Amino acid sequence: MKILITGSTGLVGRNLSEKISSSYELLLPKHSELDLTDYNAVYSYFSENKPDFIIHCAGKVGGIQANIQEPVSFFVNNLDMGRNVVLASWRLGIKKLINLGSSCIYPRNYINPLKEEYLLKGELEPTNEGYALAKISTIKLCEYISKEDSSCQYKTLIPCNLYGSYDNFHPLKSHMIPAVIRKIDEAVTHNESVVEIWGDGEARREFMHIDDLVMAIEFVISNYENIPNVMNVGTGRDFSINEYYSAVADVIGYSGRFSHDLSKPVGMARKVVDVSLASGCGWESNISLAEGLKETYLYYLREVKEKQYDRL
Repeated sequence: MKILITGSTGLVGRNLSEKISSSYELLLPKHSELDLTDYNAVYSYFSENKPDFIIHCAGKVGGIQANIQEPVSFFVNNLDMGRNVVLASWRLGIKKLINLGSSCIYPRNYINPLKEEYLLKGELEPTNEGYALAKISTIKLCEYISKEDSSCQYKTLIPCNLYGSYDNFHPLKSHMIPAVIRKIDEAVTHNESVVEIWGDGEARREFMHIDDLVMAIEFVISNYENIPNVMNVGTGRDFSINEYYSAVADVIGYSGRFSHDLSKPVGMARKVVDVSLASGCGWESNISLAEGLKETYLYYLREVKEKQYDRL
């Protein structure tokens, strides 16, 4: 089977392509080869290369700060990419497609854990509304196609927040866990006794190691017909921001204290996905937070920090 993975240089795409490369023939177009925001280019590439299966991992992603500063590009780029990939697949008769959503599509401060049926039941979180709207549009497009054409049952997986190897550790563009790893490691390196946390640290989040999502995607590929069209993928367990900082501090060996900047935005008060559908299909997360943080920190030391020093 020939599988095309969009976003093959990102967190999900790179980990996925490395781990399944021995099992399938892979198409891994980079942005320089294929601009996903150009429908004609997407249609032509798919037509020429004839993939049997599409996994849409590509997207413009970032943390709270990036989403607040660039709402137009987060909305338009993700909307264009999702629309083009899904429509081109359908029009070319590609029958199997996995679209990756995001748990930010769910209503803010809604009933937790978040069930798939809660989509569009309430107001979105303003700090990443543009990104969420684009992701919701792609999910609905997949649903509409599956209703209109029963031969194309396109699946959407909605992962919780992710972290792991190949994550983005840039101080202005990273998500929480890579940002915290970098922040606490730099505090240790520079003998700083205080690390700042945005808000009071009581907001709760669910993070899953990227290897768990890769295993979930492999499971869906192998059990495609039995998977619902929209399904959460997560650990089913959340922790407070303060607990994540403490867990990272334990891994790194930071013994200082934390302060809280109450003027900073913190996003939703709680966000954890319901994993009942995934469990019912036979898949569950199995990488612990401590195990995942250790692996990610070692990656940071080896591939980010060491290479930074090499460039100095």
